[in-house]
Amino acid sequence: MKRYCLQLLLLMAAMLPLQAENITVGGVVRNYIVYAPQNLGQNRPLLISCHGMNQDAAYQKGMLAIESVADTAKFLTVFPNGIDKGWDIGGDRDINFVLALIDEMADKYKIDRNRVYLSGFSMGGMFTYHAMNRIADKIAAFAPISGYPMGGASASASVRPIPIIHTHGTSDDVVNFGGVQGSLNVWINHNGCPTKDKVEKNYRGAGHITRHTWGPGNGNVEVVLMELAGKGHWIANEIIKTGEEIWNFCKRYSLELKDPSVRITAPKDGLSYVTFGGPSEVPQLTIKATASDPDGEVKSVTFYDGKTQLAVVEKAPYSCQLPALGAGEHVLRAVVIDDEGRTSSSEVVVSVAEPTNNYLMHKTFTAEGSVPEGWSTYDGKEKRNGLSSGYSSGSRVFHFTGAKHDFEWGLYTRNVTGAAKAGYARFADKTTQTTMTLYPGKYRLMCRVANWNCADFSPVTMAVENAAGKAVWSQSFTPTANVGNVASNDFSGSTIQSYDFEVTTKGRYFVTFYTADAEWADLVVGLVALRYTGALAGIEAAESVQQQGERSYYNLAGQRVGSVGHGLYVERTMDGNHKTTSRVVMK
Repeated sequence: MKRYCLQLLLLMAAMLPLQAENITVGGVVRNYIVYAPQNLGQNRPLLISCHGMNQDAAYQKGMLAIESVADTAKFLTVFPNGIDKGWDIGGDRDINFVLALIDEMADKYKIDRNRVYLSGFSMGGMFTYHAMNRIADKIAAFAPISGYPMGGASASASVRPIPIIHTHGTSDDVVNFGGVQGSLNVWINHNGCPTKDKVEKNYRGAGHITRHTWGPGNGNVEVVLMELAGKGHWIANEIIKTGEEIWNFCKRYSLELKDPSVRITAPKDGLSYVTFGGPSEVPQLTIKATASDPDGEVKSVTFYDGKTQLAVVEKAPYSCQLPALGAGEHVLRAVVIDDEGRTSSSEVVVSVAEPTNNYLMHKTFTAEGSVPEGWSTYDGKEKRNGLSSGYSSGSRVFHFTGAKHDFEWGLYTRNVTGAAKAGYARFADKTTQTTMTLYPGKYRLMCRVANWNCADFSPVTMAVENAAGKAVWSQSFTPTANVGNVASNDFSGSTIQSYDFEVTTKGRYFVTFYTADAEWADLVVGLVALRYTGALAGIEAAESVQQQGERSYYNLAGQRVGSVGHGLYVERTMDGNHKTTSRVVMK
């Protein structure tokens, strides 16, 4: 009976209206709700959570439902009330309110001023972005929910690198999800974070959540996007609690920074060299890094290629020459150590490929809404270079999910003007970080291409172009499948196109798919592969008169040479079965 009465009393207490506390700021009485766990103690963190437009502190407290998290982690939470249920997202009125709340909580609860975090929903999220430029010296981390600056985000050059976790539903019909990436990109760039995100799908077992992480950047900060598929304009707590994720992110940061930071500035992450028909000629690269220590001095920066130590540099500028890079993936790493023995690291990946079989140019088609690494697109108005992401319209990668589909991922582009060559998808463009080198020889190019929204089918032209943009080979064909303008549609019947061509001059080349020269002509590249198939005809003809065990040499134009000087040659050897083997050699 006593236990029943106690439960009833607790239930009745929970139903009572929350008592707001008052504070005067700038001559105006403001109010707020505090949630303080029992046995909070001193020097504990503070989370300030702002409501949406036409909402209030009590409603925000109920939506965020962070009490159990605060009870376990022992932090204070304040839910302020905006004036007329809104926030000043352009001036200092509510900035001063937040600063006054920090002082009030420091006085009443002895909070840790170095661990104050600001969050907000909808208009409160817009205010959170506003505060990033105004009080980054008072807030250790920021956590906007379903809100961003509607007129476009900005980042003041004087603001320190700041950690951000943004949560947003993809079906939000109040503050559209499509604008999130643009706002985050401003801060990703400001923070010096890598532009390529780390993607975690089915995050912590929640099939509707994809977590994107850009970082670490300067000061070891990260920018995180929690993408909630199918969720609208509310704070979601299905499977994973939004408040819990905010706390787990924010708790890692303090204004009292102690760890040093390092960031590789060159070469860029994702740099790639692909060479067919001969050895790679990777240019001499220098690995460069910036390093700092907020509470001391940098002792040294050590550079690595994988596990191989390259150099130890004790003074800025921090750099070293890379040795010649052979075929394979090179993980270049910089490790900084400060005068207190603390360390941090930064890494980039440079790949060198010398394919002997089919090289799959579509292997980077793995993320919806992106232009993949190594690719660029143009639709007559906008040029997009990979790797870039966050696109919800225009040229981008689609993930096809129909019961029948000829390929799972495809890169879409269109021609919005109808001008000649005004719509294309191109591999190894000079604006990308991929360099493709072709030696003289025979090649085979294979592709599978569909139309996106051309029921009558629209022709496509595939071309191999040199560094000057001149086509050395091209072929037009008409796709035999049309997706039908919806990625979840069934589609089938696209044929694999296979073409042979020759290259007579060694150099840098691109592979380009052009739409028809018609308004809204389109294409979707689902598969594209290139293979070196053999030497030019001049070499093959000379092999017929070659004797067993004889070695002969040819220049890169396929002409047999009597004497060998300095340079690259194709060496041919006849074995006992009258079969020849060939290799490119340097003399």
